[in-house]
Amino acid sequence: MFAEMLRAARELLAVRSPLDAELMVSELLGTWWGEKGPGPRARNTDLDELIGEGLVAYAAQHESPAALALLSGIACLGTPHQAAAAERAALGLIERGIKRPAWAEHVGAVVAADCYMNSDAFGDRDEAVCLFSYGGTTEPHALVLVVDYNASGMLSDGWVTSQVDKLLERCREASGEAAQPGRALPPPDIAPAGPALPFGGPAAWLATLEPESAWAGAEARQRAWSCDRRAMLVAEFLASDEAEDLSDRRAASKCADHIVSYGCEQDFGRPLRMSPAKAETFLLDWLPRKIMLWPAEQDAMPHVLAAWTRWAGRRRGLHAEAVNQTLDAVFGAMGTFTRVYRDPSSFGLDTTLVGRLLPDADLEALPRRAFAFPVLRGHYQGIDLGQLDPAEPEARRTLLAADHDDAHGRPASEQHIRRHLALSDRLWRGDPPELWETAQRLLDRGENRHAVQHTLMYLIRDVGNDTAKLTAELVALP
Repeated sequence: MFAEMLRAARELLAVRSPLDAELMVSELLGTWWGEKGPGPRARNTDLDELIGEGLVAYAAQHESPAALALLSGIACLGTPHQAAAAERAALGLIERGIKRPAWAEHVGAVVAADCYMNSDAFGDRDEAVCLFSYGGTTEPHALVLVVDYNASGMLSDGWVTSQVDKLLERCREASGEAAQPGRALPPPDIAPAGPALPFGGPAAWLATLEPESAWAGAEARQRAWSCDRRAMLVAEFLASDEAEDLSDRRAASKCADHIVSYGCEQDFGRPLRMSPAKAETFLLDWLPRKIMLWPAEQDAMPHVLAAWTRWAGRRRGLHAEAVNQTLDAVFGAMGTFTRVYRDPSSFGLDTTLVGRLLPDADLEALPRRAFAFPVLRGHYQGIDLGQLDPAEPEARRTLLAADHDDAHGRPASEQHIRRHLALSDRLWRGDPPELWETAQRLLDRGENRHAVQHTLMYLIRDVGNDTAKLTAELVALP
């Protein structure tokens, strides 16, 4: 395998541009980047070490221009261990008289220039165009990054181009802007300060009106969208002309709460931003997976979302065509929503029981909370368990004691119940997520529920309050 890679590295000898050399070496390194090694050592050893450092050692044994070219590229682009080893090996080959390629003295010596933003009309995604050159003068090129805000701000695409002038002109034409100097990206924790955006359109303009935009820091957005401010926004919507025809005001209020929560927490503090893609993602992915809706709320949700789209569009000053495109997406998704959203009662669960486990309507939490508190009915020491709220600490103690009630065995000690409480509290909050993932993994192996709980709660006892250590130990379990 190493021999084949070294043969492929001969192409580096025909390259003149350091950019082309970097791209070729990057492609080679990227074939195994981040992959885990096979076998029982997979948790502790990744292929960056097994292959990357092994390739460096192999190339160091070959006194050839191709080996030196490959080592020169890895010295710039590899992991710290790979780069250090490659640099030492490359210097050794140079001392033995091997001539390095001309691009080697420039590779990696890039200087950053302007950065530009290019937003689509709905604000669904941004293109960040970052300009670079070698030494600040030669071979200008651009790194283009596509950020998808309907996928939690995921970096969904990226590429490099040397056609910088053509790229910038295309962006200006697409946004209807005349050629002008660009604006650098704002720091990650500071909102945009002024309206001078090189590209954009409605979404970019919106950023100047909402300090809680996607480029504001997470803490700033949380401060900006307090519970009171969210409630005021919902109240303003319900008092609007667009919400006048919503008959069930209580259900409409709950649905609007979810729309605002989604915009604040999943769309980077932008509850007023609406688009066809965002509406479909909200209705057909996030709600069915995340939120428990009562039957009245299920019926009302598409209609509330349509009214919200009209209201938010008016608030933002969007063109009627843009608003209508989003409304078409909402109406088109209505039928699918009724099929994909599954009421918890369809799982054979009592609605009241589900409501006790999900006071925050967090549907994803249902299985782990049911695992933590399997006994929620009946009587224990004269107490009606059906009246207890598992979100309350004292009620949790009683529910866990009832789960351990055995007429033919010893009662559980107070210390044992406290350990179950510590586990149940973490499961209720989902902290860390690996806790429930590990529980499911152990259950799938055939372990019974109580044995799995004991495994996890003693692990929590052993690590104390060290969540990072707990996570590592959980991952190490079968």
